[in-house]
Amino acid sequence: VLGLLVWALIADTTYHLHAAYGWVMFVSIFFWIVTVLFFVTYLLQLQLKFYVIPWSLVLMIFNAVATVLYITAFVTCAAAVQPTSWRQWDYNRRAAASFFACLAMIAYGASTFFSFRAWKGLGSNAATSQVTDHA
Repeated sequence: VLGLLVWALIADTTYHLHAAYGWVMFVSIFFWIVTVLFFVTYLLQLQLKFYVIPWSLVLMIFNAVATVLYITAFVTCAAAVQPTSWRQWDYNRRAAASFFACLAMIAYGASTFFSFRAWKGLGSNAATSQVTDHA
């Protein structure tokens, strides 16, 4: 939802006049589409059919790359906002897009942390940690 807000807010401005917003649009649309594809994959439980793929590792790498690229998109978007714009609504939408890009960056960062824990197996609960193998 946050990525959708980023590219929808920027797409509603005259972003084509500023080259910096092209990068922000690319990052936000690309990761929005891939995130929706991963969501549908997990919603339909298709990852169970492709059991050869290490999904926890794939998600960790995806979230880490998304975090790094969203950092660049957030910095680019925030630096390109000009408060002296002749179109006030463009300023408001671009500032809001910067805010939502920051939130998306934080969300992908948190997902990276949790997917790292899942990949390493650190997310076990009390019931699984009590099981021991007595032979």
